[in-house]
Amino acid sequence: MKVSPSAIFWTTLLCVLASVNSAMFPRTAVAEQAKPKIAEEASTALLHMGQTLRSDTFSFKVNTIRVYADTDGTPLHIFHTMTVTARRPDHLVVDLSGDDGTNKLFYDGKALTLFSRQDNKYTSIPAPKQDASIQAMLDDATSRFGIDLPIADFLTEAPNKAFLSDVTSGRVVNTVTIDGVDYLHLYFVQPPGIGLELWVEKSDRALPRRLIVTYYKLPDQPNFIADFSDWKFDIHPSDADFVFQAPAGATQVPMKPITQTAASAEAKQ
Repeated sequence: MKVSPSAIFWTTLLCVLASVNSAMFPRTAVAEQAKPKIAEEASTALLHMGQTLRSDTFSFKVNTIRVYADTDGTPLHIFHTMTVTARRPDHLVVDLSGDDGTNKLFYDGKALTLFSRQDNKYTSIPAPKQDASIQAMLDDATSRFGIDLPIADFLTEAPNKAFLSDVTSGRVVNTVTIDGVDYLHLYFVQPPGIGLELWVEKSDRALPRRLIVTYYKLPDQPNFIADFSDWKFDIHPSDADFVFQAPAGATQVPMKPITQTAASAEAKQ
């Protein structure tokens, strides 16, 4: 599970901040670690979650709170609400609204498009030629353009394995009741200094309900909070639901790769 503690989803000009995890938390140290120590009950719960989320079609809502740095370095919080609809293997739409505006992500198996309603601007990047799956598209968009979708792990081909990426240990904390439903409160460690708390339904579905990622070694120990709801698996979205139709007067803007964006920033300094 990898969530940038400071990046905002998509800014009003459709520029996306790259994840800071790879720079702050080198993978080399993780690669040398022994086999993760995951308690059997925690491992089983994640396996059931992964099996449920591999459904051909599903949708859900998620409310998130993230930390970002103000111009003077002050850590502040930003709120977002997302409605996500996925149809495997290669269709996805995310409707996002938050303190920084309203945006939408479309993926129709051919191209991924980000649209800013308030600016009436959009940008598109083509699907990977070798693999047009949702996971491959999001991986490509993250690696090349820094597009940050914090719940991406739950949309992969194996959500349980994606969530456990780089995790070294995991356990069940307790069972809690939320809105009349029992949930397992799970805790995982991801070096160096990242704590992952996940609440999943205590059933064979093991649907996620809450996620908190805490960065203990960063100043002020920032965290990311997500609250999931309204899971649906009996939906039948059409092809048209995933296709972006540019509204009247919309302007297309280019999406620059991370390397070009970084180079432009250095040139201005």
